[in-house]
Amino acid sequence: MTSTGHVGAPILEVNNLRTVFHMREETIHAVNGVSFRLAEGELLGVVGESGSGKSVTMMSLMKLLPSPPVEIVAGTVEFDGRDLLQLDTSEMRHVRGRQIGFIFQDPMTSLNPVFTVGFQLMEPLREHLGLSKAEARERAVALLELVGIPSAGDRLRDFPHQFSGGMRQRVMIAIALACDPKILVADEPTTALDVTIQAQILDLIKKLRQELGMGIIWITHDLGVVAGIADRVIVMYGGLFVEHATVRDLYERPQHPYTRALLDTLPSLDDTRVGRLNSISGQPPSLTAIPSACPFAARCGHAFDRCWAENPAMRPVGDGHDVACWWDAETGAPHNGA
Repeated sequence: MTSTGHVGAPILEVNNLRTVFHMREETIHAVNGVSFRLAEGELLGVVGESGSGKSVTMMSLMKLLPSPPVEIVAGTVEFDGRDLLQLDTSEMRHVRGRQIGFIFQDPMTSLNPVFTVGFQLMEPLREHLGLSKAEARERAVALLELVGIPSAGDRLRDFPHQFSGGMRQRVMIAIALACDPKILVADEPTTALDVTIQAQILDLIKKLRQELGMGIIWITHDLGVVAGIADRVIVMYGGLFVEHATVRDLYERPQHPYTRALLDTLPSLDDTRVGRLNSISGQPPSLTAIPSACPFAARCGHAFDRCWAENPAMRPVGDGHDVACWWDAETGAPHNGA
């Protein structure tokens, strides 16, 4: 659990991002004022259960969600001297793929089944970089070789259904890397893959990060996945960030009860538990209103009166380690500010 690449100056800064879904009978407050930075060459893990707001946060900053019903009601996303939320559709199309690459969650459905892999690789190269057909083909072959696909020149003519799930995900990574983006956003890119292919993809990302030096945001529900690749980890719950730390500090000193619960669900080689693995009891919170109390209170064994009355803000508990909790994990009691 150590840094796996050189970390430089900040290249992305998100401040107070809020996103809502206007449904027919109610409004869903999916992202509730999140802020974070990403540095050049850094891998930032964003972890949480399904429905916690991870993917919505990242798709919001890329303006990939349909409006309506989605509305970004507050926040700024500073990248390359501009606020991405203020860019029009044409300007954002240039940013996507060219400067920020996105790997979507499911390799089985993310590729267009009616176009060859070569066409889908060459299209962004010709649109964003202005390459000729021959130049784009040469670059496409190099990209497939970069992500470990054998006989790359021959495979350009193949359609997605002719690739295995792991190979399709490698193609998706190649497309995301096509135009040498400064940032790569990976939305649970290994979820649909078996553990052997998952390990291969994680090793590939480590290798590409060292070679290309890009900043990476890795979205996942599995703390085990980010243990060996991340520099920092953000834990998200109920549309909020509840803990933020370096990957080593998070695993060695988890401060939020939700983070501890997530870690307790991970199996280990020396695990002596018999039967079913641990799970987190209860249900995620309803997001039909902005949380006025701690969103984890109903599932937390440490909750007390203030947890139900007031939503805690992030507070520092160490160097680069912040937590949003009224409970002090070190003393086993409400913290001094409570």
